[in-house]
Amino acid sequence: MGRRESARRERAARPRHKLSPARLGPRDVLHVGSGGLRSRPMRVVLSALGIAIGIATMISVVGISASSEEQLMRRLDQLGTNMLVATPGDAMFAGEDVELPENAAGKVSRIDGVEDAGATGTVDATVRRNEKIPEEDSGGIAVQAASQELLKVVRGEVASGSWLNKASSQYPAVVLGHVSAERLGISKAGQQVWLGDRYFTVVGILGPLPLAPEIERSALVGWYAAKKLLDFDGHPTSVYERSTDDSVSDVRSLLAPTIDPENPQEIKVSDPSAKLQARAATEGAFNSLLLGLGGIALLVGGVGVANTMIISVLERRYEIGLRRSLGAARGQIRIQFVTESLLLSGLGGAAGVVLGAAATGVFAHVDGLPWVVPLWSVGGGFGATLVIGTLAGLYPAVRAARLSPTLALHAA
Repeated sequence: MGRRESARRERAARPRHKLSPARLGPRDVLHVGSGGLRSRPMRVVLSALGIAIGIATMISVVGISASSEEQLMRRLDQLGTNMLVATPGDAMFAGEDVELPENAAGKVSRIDGVEDAGATGTVDATVRRNEKIPEEDSGGIAVQAASQELLKVVRGEVASGSWLNKASSQYPAVVLGHVSAERLGISKAGQQVWLGDRYFTVVGILGPLPLAPEIERSALVGWYAAKKLLDFDGHPTSVYERSTDDSVSDVRSLLAPTIDPENPQEIKVSDPSAKLQARAATEGAFNSLLLGLGGIALLVGGVGVANTMIISVLERRYEIGLRRSLGAARGQIRIQFVTESLLLSGLGGAAGVVLGAAATGVFAHVDGLPWVVPLWSVGGGFGATLVIGTLAGLYPAVRAARLSPTLALHAA
């Protein structure tokens, strides 16, 4: 009896160690978190689809906008932002017409910083495919006299034939803008058109001119030929100039007083590149609605993930109860279901990024745009899926952790 009592006292005197559940390593967390996904692949695909659609919409909207903006910026770099155009403005007194002096282009070319200057002048004539077409059916094509320096100033390219030179500028030769050529049905140089009261030979067809759309819709004849054959008065209606990038502001302030020192307020100076710059700046202005729709789809996808996780908790009560009875702590149950929700959202986000980038690539290829997908949109979109996945998994995870092992096993 004494030995038993002493043994009991000895056991009572020994320090008692509190039992603690084993810690889960990163690999263990990933394994238990992906277990539910591996067992229900079809549900995983359907749940991740909502997330994928939302992210794909957002990525493609941002990517298409960035691709269009990149094309505009490349075009601006190619065309330059250092071209200014001077045209007649409003007269000081009503009823008077403002005319630019005949030597306006020469005056502009002598301004410090100006590299090249050219001019066009409106000619009172029409151009048609042949003389049998009624004069009123001109197709909206303007006839203009053009200086030889014009093509260099506007940085245009001749798609077919050649530009006006010293010889062709004196004879019935015409260069068509590409829009004018399409309206007249002219596909290559060497054909003839009826201009004024005689046939002119088409010596060239210009390519697109984004900074000078008015030239695209014009038939251009030499300055001397316009005076000799078409009764052109010699006064230009537009003077184009190219200056160095550093002197654009100074040249702009000098253009009007140089062309008409007596009435500089009657000269209008414009920057054609401003339209492209404004378009590039506002390229994404109308994408807010589509981004909002993508965000709604992403939110709906998050609700779907949360619903899937709640159903998963209800279906796996026995598993949860068994793990709890074997020593799993509530925190380990929570992290299991949060990890499962994160993996589910991450799969949908990754698929959405791929789909959005692919959609942007297809659109860019069809429209001839550079393929641009900003990294911030990829990172931000994928990060949003992880945030949504965490929020969607919190409630189901807390609910799973609160399940009593006894009640869970009894209900199963």
